[in-house]
Amino acid sequence: MTNPPHRLDARRESGPTHTPDLAAGKAWYSKVLEREPYFDQPFYIGYAVGGFELGLLPDPDKRTGPGGQQVYWGVAAIDAEVERLAGLGATPTGPVMDIGEGIRHVEFADPFGNRFGVIENPHFKTADVR
Repeated sequence: MTNPPHRLDARRESGPTHTPDLAAGKAWYSKVLEREPYFDQPFYIGYAVGGFELGLLPDPDKRTGPGGQQVYWGVAAIDAEVERLAGLGATPTGPVMDIGEGIRHVEFADPFGNRFGVIENPHFKTADVR
């Protein structure tokens, strides 16, 4: 069974994503990831995404935004995913870039200022990382 074109698959452990409002972060990422967290506590919310971890930390004093760690999620159809994510409140920080050999990517800011990207890479095989 293949994932729908908009399904996100993490390519690595993303590390913590800081959010000043954990409930708002959970609501937004649950919509984006199309799943509920597997771990939901006042000090950490964890999502299992494509065999990897995306964690939310409640940290109103932590600086969010560019300059920190950035995860890229793999998608089958980047143009459809750009439209879907923008509709959910993510802001593209630039255009979709073609970097050659069929690989395309774009970066976004989530509603909390954190950066992430999506990448369409026909050479990447999710089964190889499981």
